[in-house]
Amino acid sequence: MPVTDRQTLTFDFSPVDGSPPVEWVIEDTLVDYERAVAEMEQHVAALSNGEAAERVWLLEHPPLYTAGPRADEADLIAPDRFPVFKTGRGGQYTYHGPGQRVAYVMLDLKRRKQDVRAFVAALEAWIINTLWSYHVRGERREDRVGVWVQRPERSATSEDKIAAIGIRMRKWVTFHGISFNVEPDLDHFSGIVPCGVQEHGVTSLVDLGIPVTMTENDMVLRAEFEKIFGPTVSAG
Repeated sequence: MPVTDRQTLTFDFSPVDGSPPVEWVIEDTLVDYERAVAEMEQHVAALSNGEAAERVWLLEHPPLYTAGPRADEADLIAPDRFPVFKTGRGGQYTYHGPGQRVAYVMLDLKRRKQDVRAFVAALEAWIINTLWSYHVRGERREDRVGVWVQRPERSATSEDKIAAIGIRMRKWVTFHGISFNVEPDLDHFSGIVPCGVQEHGVTSLVDLGIPVTMTENDMVLRAEFEKIFGPTVSAG
């Protein structure tokens, strides 16, 4: 539900050493999860060795569930519904599928801030500021990673997750990243307890009455990313 009482978050996570722009890569077709992880691993290794540029890789996956290191098997309600992949990123069970923008963020924090909490906060600010471009107030929660939207039309305490964050880091190079619900099939989330949170649901921009396309939202994501993390250059 659009609101009008939220200010943009100011956050600076730009490089400190004059690094080249971050590569901005958008995939036009669905990308298999295993292929994405393999390519991400390769790029992170090259970035760690100084042989590649920082990159944000935007894509959509076929319908699937991922299980982080803290995933509780009881939270996998429908194990035969979609493929399930174990993943090294933080968190529990998540869903990925068409209509959800996944952004794999591969940054070298040695060039920025060697502070994991600050990096997660910067990712949250990126999502929150993107939402505010649509006059939707996104909020962070101290006890739950991700970005949440209040649903007062349901109850005073009702809220839904609109974006998830799950990262991993190797030699201060980040990978994995965010998943942002533009127009996924929200029923697909019913096969899991997303991130182990039972008392709240999930939503998307379209579910909130924001009729935006993936391409349009990518433009907003890029503009808001650059305000926090610095310049980008189209690549891929």
